[in-house]
Amino acid sequence: MSYFDAASAAPLHPVARQALLASLDEGWADPARLYREGRRARMLLDAAREAAAEAVGCRPDELTFTSSGTTAVHAGVAGVLAGRRRVGRHLIVSAVEHSSVLHSADVHEREGGSVTQVAVGRTGAVEPSAYADALRPDTALACLQSANHEVGTVQPVVEVAEVCREAGVPLLVDAAQSLGWGPVEGDWSVLTASAHKWGGPSGVGLLVVRKGVRFAPQGPADERESGRAAGFENIPAVVAAAASLRAVRVEADREAVRLRELTERIRARVPRLVPDVEVVGDPERRLPGIVTFSCLYVDGETLLHELDRAGFSVSSGSSCTSSTLTPSHVLKAMGVLSEGNVRVSLPFGAAAEDVERFLEVLPGAVAGVREKLGAPVAETVVREDVLVVDSLGKRCPIPVIELAKVIGDVPVGGLVRVLSDDEAARLDIPAWCEMRGQEYVGEEPAEQGAAYLVRRVS
Repeated sequence: MSYFDAASAAPLHPVARQALLASLDEGWADPARLYREGRRARMLLDAAREAAAEAVGCRPDELTFTSSGTTAVHAGVAGVLAGRRRVGRHLIVSAVEHSSVLHSADVHEREGGSVTQVAVGRTGAVEPSAYADALRPDTALACLQSANHEVGTVQPVVEVAEVCREAGVPLLVDAAQSLGWGPVEGDWSVLTASAHKWGGPSGVGLLVVRKGVRFAPQGPADERESGRAAGFENIPAVVAAAASLRAVRVEADREAVRLRELTERIRARVPRLVPDVEVVGDPERRLPGIVTFSCLYVDGETLLHELDRAGFSVSSGSSCTSSTLTPSHVLKAMGVLSEGNVRVSLPFGAAAEDVERFLEVLPGAVAGVREKLGAPVAETVVREDVLVVDSLGKRCPIPVIELAKVIGDVPVGGLVRVLSDDEAARLDIPAWCEMRGQEYVGEEPAEQGAAYLVRRVS
């Protein structure tokens, strides 16, 4: 089985395993106690904090260990907003942040705060000028991920941090995807990360708050971790997280070159091997191991099952997942195709032979899924020189498949009106038009769902 989903969770690094097992015997006691076992546990905790701080590029007393990266984000956002309440209650986030950031923004808004969501371009990157435009006198905090978790696009953190610093606004950076590759550059104020993203154990997050940032921990007071993370520290896991972060950094430069070559191989060859594919994300400013592409006329969940049966573990940001049946917020913000979306994220040590085998298997898997989904026949009728496609009650990617089947039945300049009650169609039909060189006219209300107008250009 080839595991190609390291962006979700990287396999446990051998150094993490060794450190975890060793510290189970030494780090079980309460590090707040003064007897021998407690002092030994405290030494392990302090050493881990120093190692992690060195990797981040901060002072040890600025770094807090939390129970997860999500917890670190929630605590970081809430703590800065509370600490700067006198400044105001305005929060800035990008449209492609991890759900933990967006959920924190939702809570802030429900509690009376205001939120500005900064848009991204088709590569998934923000413009620093958009953050400058979003800043207000009452802005308490701005958030920007270092790199995107779904498409791998690296964000202009240095430039955005400079804009925020000039305005006196702290910038929180979610560095979960990038920290294993290197420190986050720029004058950021708060940073969060998660150990399982770089090969450490799950259940360990990092929260870094620079000196001078006004921060008020929320929730009941606790004496541990500077009051920013309540509860007894999981010292063996923390030690393993710090040890593995140091270990992957030693390998990072060399491994980045190798993985970039493998992902570039996928980016270049998939569109040649599989018809009607869009590779998404920035082609240059991206993480080494992530490549994401969307296949027209393919249900993402079905394709993932086919690839799983062929021995490949990949993930999808597709609109068609059994859990939500809604488009990925990242792909939606980028304005790219959401159907048939596949994210390949290679772990450290991924073999070139496995990538080659993936490229051999993928065309057949996509063709098989497309054949299965080609069965539905579009119900069409011409009304006032407009070809109407009734896709009500049919889920992505069926509305797009039916549109593709009939676009050739109208003359150049003619219109197709697609009726759909699937939210994904709002994203996928314009994206299909972009890919196929047709004109997306717009959306109209309908008795059920919505009507999407497409003009044939060629």
